[in-house]
Amino acid sequence: MAGDEEGAVEAVPRIQTTAGRLARLGFADGTRAERLLDGLGPEAAGDLGLLDSLVATADPDLALTSLDRLAERDPGVLAELRGDAGLRAGLLGVLGVSAALGEHVVRHPEHRRLLTGGRAAVRPPAAELRAELLLAVGAEPGDPEPRAAGADAAVLSALRVAYRGRLLHLAARDLTGKAGLAEVTAELSDLAGAALEAGLAVARAEHPECDAVRLAVIGMGKCGARELNYISDVDVIFVAEPRERDGGTADETEAVRLATRLAQAMMRACSATTPEGSLWEVDAALRPEGRAGPLVRTLASHRAYYRRWAKTWEFQALLKARPVAGDAELGGRYADMVDEMVWQAAAREGFVEDVQAMRRRVEAHVRVEEAERQIKLGPGGLRDIEFAVQLLQLVHGRSDPLLRRRATLSALAALSRGGYVGRDDARALAEAYTFLRRVEHLLQLHRLRRTHVVPESEDDLRRLGRALGMAVDPVGAFTTRWRQHANQARRLHEKLFYRPLLAAVARLPESEARLSTAAAHARLEALGYTDPAGALRHLTALTSGVSRRAAIQRTLLPVMLGWFADTPDPDAGLLGFRQVSDRLGTTPWYLRLLRDETVVAERLARLLGTSRYATGLLLHAPEAVAMLASDGGLDPRPATALLSEARATVGRHPGEAETAVARVRGLRRRELFRTAVADLDGHIGVEQVGQALSALNDVTIAAALDAAVGKVETERRGPLGTRFTVIAMGRLGGLECSYGSDADVMFVHDPLPGTAEKDAADAAQAVAGELRRLLALPAPDPPLLIDPDLRPEGKAGPLVRTLASYAAYYGRWSAPWESQALLRARHCAGDAALGEEFLALADPLRYPAGGVPDAAVLEIRRLKARMEAERLPRGADPALHTKLGRGGLSDVEWVAQLLQLRHAGDLPSLRTTRTLQALRAAVAEGLLAAEDGAVLAEAWCLASRVRDAIVLVRGRAADSIPGDVRERTLLSRALGYPPEASEDFVDDYRRATRRARRVVERVFYET
Repeated sequence: MAGDEEGAVEAVPRIQTTAGRLARLGFADGTRAERLLDGLGPEAAGDLGLLDSLVATADPDLALTSLDRLAERDPGVLAELRGDAGLRAGLLGVLGVSAALGEHVVRHPEHRRLLTGGRAAVRPPAAELRAELLLAVGAEPGDPEPRAAGADAAVLSALRVAYRGRLLHLAARDLTGKAGLAEVTAELSDLAGAALEAGLAVARAEHPECDAVRLAVIGMGKCGARELNYISDVDVIFVAEPRERDGGTADETEAVRLATRLAQAMMRACSATTPEGSLWEVDAALRPEGRAGPLVRTLASHRAYYRRWAKTWEFQALLKARPVAGDAELGGRYADMVDEMVWQAAAREGFVEDVQAMRRRVEAHVRVEEAERQIKLGPGGLRDIEFAVQLLQLVHGRSDPLLRRRATLSALAALSRGGYVGRDDARALAEAYTFLRRVEHLLQLHRLRRTHVVPESEDDLRRLGRALGMAVDPVGAFTTRWRQHANQARRLHEKLFYRPLLAAVARLPESEARLSTAAAHARLEALGYTDPAGALRHLTALTSGVSRRAAIQRTLLPVMLGWFADTPDPDAGLLGFRQVSDRLGTTPWYLRLLRDETVVAERLARLLGTSRYATGLLLHAPEAVAMLASDGGLDPRPATALLSEARATVGRHPGEAETAVARVRGLRRRELFRTAVADLDGHIGVEQVGQALSALNDVTIAAALDAAVGKVETERRGPLGTRFTVIAMGRLGGLECSYGSDADVMFVHDPLPGTAEKDAADAAQAVAGELRRLLALPAPDPPLLIDPDLRPEGKAGPLVRTLASYAAYYGRWSAPWESQALLRARHCAGDAALGEEFLALADPLRYPAGGVPDAAVLEIRRLKARMEAERLPRGADPALHTKLGRGGLSDVEWVAQLLQLRHAGDLPSLRTTRTLQALRAAVAEGLLAAEDGAVLAEAWCLASRVRDAIVLVRGRAADSIPGDVRERTLLSRALGYPPEASEDFVDDYRRATRRARRVVERVFYET
């Protein structure tokens, strides 16, 4: 063991993992850090990138401690961190600030997946958060009043787990600078609203008798303003109305009683302590009469109270009021009602003086020992800025509707634009507010506790300073900057908040308010668009103006919006439609085709809202929309026709290999789109998809080979002097390619008479290299990567061999796995006669007379068992991995191939490169029971369909069924399941592969 460690140190001499070295790098306890790094293993200890990332965190010791615990729970995280810089930055950034979120990731290591891939840096729409938290409690997001699966501890724990997973996702973006303060606070508010909605769903399940009442939850304070903290009480007000039933209305008293029961249950669902902790307290103290008043009132009761009894501070609080959960229509009526009153409140007698007195009372209640360190309530704290901004808004907002904003920074910017606050003062206040809020967030993230007091500990201050980017003297730099902002904020607060003119302005006559409607926004939201505002922008861009193009779009879009809404991802569908329209909108036939051919518009909508892969293809070949007009346009084109077109394309660009292959790849892009549409439309089955993709890859390789040969001959100023052929292997050889498959091949050449063997070898090597280079050039189409690793000796062997060399190798060195690999061998490009000669050479190995010996069978079984144990990715669910999982593609293919190796020498019907054909032949020959053959074929087809669908939906290849509920739903929808049946899809897959695995264990390992 010691020798291994010494070797690791020698391999990376730059890293001196001694306690002193680590202490100098930033670890407070170098000895402990050295021990933890060594415990992670030599690869982690020698990983410069990992060490640099740890050192860059706010608290390297804290980050390393949490990472050590996480790696102990799930060792696969270390490899993921090495391979994914984004995950490394995001996860370690969180672990270096938040011990609480570190604890959460250790308990739920799967949540680190939220920090990988393209969506890791993307803010989720509010509707997505709502849907995710509703699903966590077993409620259906699409219901107008969703009801949870129950109200037990398991349901409440699931809500907390889902909530903190999203908190982790947000904190990672926040701490790595991918999300600014406004985005962070808005998302926290959206997340709180989603949790309240989920809590309400739990309450409805607990009290089904409350269906007779409508309940709206109004967010107040920072939640209402969409500027919430990481940990804060969530201020709410409850509004209820009896529900009209059968032409009558329930009694108001009974409705309030039932609504109170519902509200109390919702509050418990959010604040109750579970094994996963609690969320936060739901505070309803801002309601009329405060804690002494009823928890729930009707809209009429609220109106009566505010008109007659409300105090000034209550109108100041109502400035932030916003419906966040429950009955949206009722909440909207409440918001409209209080909005009218809020902007009249400044005209009340003594309004300004009351607000100023309220601020003094708040200051007086701050504990003396904390006052100087209180960033919220202390002098120069957040409340100083908020009170100043709110008072200016309330006074001037009566006559200036542009000031009527809930969020502090947005309102401050409007005050500056309107001249109510000087630009320099506004800028200073905004900078102070932003800094103080960031400090507040860092304080709360550490333990996920509600706090606003700057700590005195030097370690805590260092963590704050480093998290804010202060690398040099973080304690001193942080303290200096904090005091500067606090002093500036206090000075400007006193300047603005106590302006003598404010009271006079408040007594001026008020102007009329301007109202706006959100009808279009609400309709899009009701249709299922998660980003209605974004959808509205797309609609505006498509329909604005008086052109004919805009007129047709106005005719099309009302119908297409409904079609998009019926797809898995309406927002992506509408975005894709706008992008395609932008590219083709000036083309006369495009919109006319959509208007006059309903099938094209409907297919296009379904395609764009289902498949990122197909959408990406279409954006680079928008003219392919025309092939949607008929089923015949989706038929895969014959390989001969494609090859003729591709070779003609190469012929038009003599001496321009790169240009020629780029054109061929454009042809491939168009045909990939045709296949994807036919696949999603159910026009072709999984076998036809594999054949079409494989034939297209054959054509692409053959055309690129022509270009490569031409270029090499030009450079050599003469013919190659050797015959050259490409042998397809793997899924390409089996005509079973998926959308994300590489092209497994072997290169063979045979020198022509009179050509020196070295010259021939050099020419063949140049052709193979040029072919791979041409197909790997950057392009907008999905890549076709040439993988030659199945050749003799693998990566260590020569890229190209002569036919004689292959014969010598296979005659002396061939292993059983190579005979198995040759079962897929098929000529796909180049010299056809040479290809046939190679296959004739391979036949005795793959179809041995009398079958392979028992020792080879045993070796193949051992190899399969080892592959199952070693090749499945860490963390992958063996039941949901389509390729290497139990009952998946590999299982079925190895059964078919073992039957071929044992019997194809005597039974020619088994001599095929295709899995399903081999299974059918085995059944026909009596080698496999018909029922077993059907079970294996079903599992293979389903796994292939799922693997293809993953690429179509996500736009990139993956082998595992996703664990994310939303992604799984998108996938199941693409496979034809209804929206609510994503778990049915998973159950079907598990059932099919479980049955297949039983057959595999019996047929492959026992017979």
